[in-house]
Formats: sequence, C-alpha cells, structure tokens
Amino acid sequence: MRHFHAVIRRLCILLPLIALLASGCTTVTTQSFRASNNSSIESSHIAVGADFGKYDRLYATDMGIFFPANAAPSAADQERTRRVFREAFLSELTDYDIVREKGPTALEVQASIIDYRNASGDSLPQMRREIQAMAKPGALLFLMELKDSQTGEVLARAADSASAPAFSTSDSSATDWTTVETAAKRWAGLFHQFLDENLNQ
Repeated sequence: MRHFHAVIRRLCILLPLIALLASGCTTVTTQSFRASNNSSIESSHIAVGADFGKYDRLYATDMGIFFPANAAPSAADQERTRRVFREAFLSELTDYDIVREKGPTALEVQASIIDYRNASGDSLPQMRREIQAMAKPGALLFLMELKDSQTGEVLARAADSASAPAFSTSDSSATDWTTVETAAKRWAGLFHQFLDENLNQ
C-alpha cells in the first residue's frame, strides 16, 4: 500500500494558482485550486491548502454517469459501464488500499463520465456549477474528483477526454463494449499516474 503522508509540500511550489467555484445545495462558496502542469492527464487541479497527510486509503464510490436526457444509454448499459470501470480501476490501483466505507483517513474517489457529444439546449441534466463549466456540449469528459470522505470537500480534480467509448444512444444502436473497456483501462492508468505524481512525491 502506498502512503499519502507529507506528499503535498512540493505541489505548493510546482502549481500555478487558478480559481474555481464550488456550489452546495443552498449556498455558494469560493474555493481556489492550483493547476498541475506536469500531469499526463489533460487537466488536473489541487485545492489550495489541501492536506493529504492524514489519508492512507481510498474510499471508492459508484461512478456518476451524465448523458443528455434524449440520448442516454439504457439503465442496464449504464450499470454495466459502472462495473467495467470499477473492475478496471480496482485492477490498476492494487498498490493503494481501497475501502468501501468513509472514515477520517479515507480519501473519497468519485469518477464521472459526462458524455455531451449528442447534447443540445434543454436536454442537459443538472449538475454542480463548477462541473458545468468543464463539461461542454459536443464533448465527452472523464472526471475524477478526490474528496474528504467525511466532509465532502473537493481536494483535487483530474479530467481527460481523449478516449471516446461508443455508447448506445437509441434503440437503433448498441454499446460497443470493447471501446468502453479500452477507455476504462486507459483512464484507470492515467488516474494511477495522477495519484502517483500528486500524492506520492
């Protein structure tokens, strides 16, 4: 198992400052992030003041899946996609202690696929404001967020859009599970690198 202790100190030197908005259900707060320039992932950000020293395990949550209301795979396909990604990530992250319960030393991992390749206008689902700013109509985004598992505070984000799995969006098309599995393996590998670069220096 890899440990997270004393790993963020170099980030404060390496990462330039940017700002992102984080919104709750009834209140809006401002949170600042530092953007990583040395990651193989398209974009990655660490919250200013984030202290990863207390975390020694990852709390894995179910994947979030977002599609336009009029171009979404079936519930069965979405559930199978979650299983494919979970298996890929569990296979890739064997050197991290992954748990299914929250705790004071558990860092929550939330993965999401936001597929807006067929999105337009009012067909977009509701999501947090800062995620809306990242997900654009016409594009696909894979997003990983690291949070404090007890408070829900977002401590880091990583996003990538290079892989493009072929999901079923109507009765006339079928999900290409080979491309889904390929994308899952690729993103699991990229996320592993993101963790190694930012949490194990």
